[in-house]
Amino acid sequence: MKKNLLSIFLLLALLLALVACGGNTNNESTSAPETNAPETTATEPEMEDATAGGGGNYVLVPKNLGNPYFDTANVGAQEAATELGVKVTYQGSSVADATEQIQLLNSLIAQNVDGLAISANDADALVPTGKEAIDAGIPIVTWDSAIAPGGRTVHINQAESQGIGAVQIQMASDLAGGEGQIAILSATSTAPNQNEWIGYMEEELKKPEYAGLELVATVYGDDEDEKSYNEAMGLMQTYPDLKVIISPTTVGIAASARAVQDAGKVGQVFVTGLGTPNQMREYVKSGSAPAFALWNPGDLGYLAIYTLNAIASGEIQGNPGDTFEAGKLGSYTIADDGTILLGPPTVFNADNIDDFDF
Repeated sequence: MKKNLLSIFLLLALLLALVACGGNTNNESTSAPETNAPETTATEPEMEDATAGGGGNYVLVPKNLGNPYFDTANVGAQEAATELGVKVTYQGSSVADATEQIQLLNSLIAQNVDGLAISANDADALVPTGKEAIDAGIPIVTWDSAIAPGGRTVHINQAESQGIGAVQIQMASDLAGGEGQIAILSATSTAPNQNEWIGYMEEELKKPEYAGLELVATVYGDDEDEKSYNEAMGLMQTYPDLKVIISPTTVGIAASARAVQDAGKVGQVFVTGLGTPNQMREYVKSGSAPAFALWNPGDLGYLAIYTLNAIASGEIQGNPGDTFEAGKLGSYTIADDGTILLGPPTVFNADNIDDFDF
């Protein structure tokens, strides 16, 4: 009997040991997900931080490629991209044409990029395309040349438009000695910024202090070097008493200055307008273009990307009154009309031209 009881106790002990082993096996199998769960949760905030800090895929779209002004803007845009940890690609057509620009933008919208920074070839023609992008959740920041309201989120003015017009007339007056014939050689006839500046120049010429100046013609070089050169030559032939050519475009001003040199009219016809120091240095020193003005296009591209990233990342909504930091340029606030002002233009001449490198 004792032997039977002992056998029973041994059997019970063996069964209890097997149950205990089975229980331990089940605990181990359920503990693995509990160990992995915190690791999965920990990676999610890291992904969110990376998105908030940048990582966007933006496109800087100039009016056309091969233009020193826009190439310099791209240098600034890439600087901003490095600081923000985002990707900025530089895409445009070879000519300043609104139809080609719209085709490119449609392609970029289809690719669902995170934001577009555009210098518009036509303010009105690009509105439907810009609206399509915005409706698709792609913010549109225009710079240098605006898409009309409705087709953009924010526009960055390189300088106050009236001031740009005024400074060009002031330079032309100084070069002409206060009197004589002047002409304007613009980019395309549809370029919104060019037309706005020309409008302000025409208003400025109505002031009593400029009564001695006569605007004899406004022509268009379409931001093409050869055509701009030929138009400048044509102005000098058509108006032998011409004193100043104003060209508010980087392609046109350089082509006009070269035309004056080639025509042997340095000191007789002067060129002014908007250009970059590096492209205009030789013409300032030769006397064909003694003075011109511009903002820093590198800063313009830089600010465009900072603005775009602030909107795309959700830092701001892009509404009037929104304020954000733009790296080395400091703080900016969107004005009531949905624009941002980069700053006033700088006048370049023989005294300061070598102080700048862009």
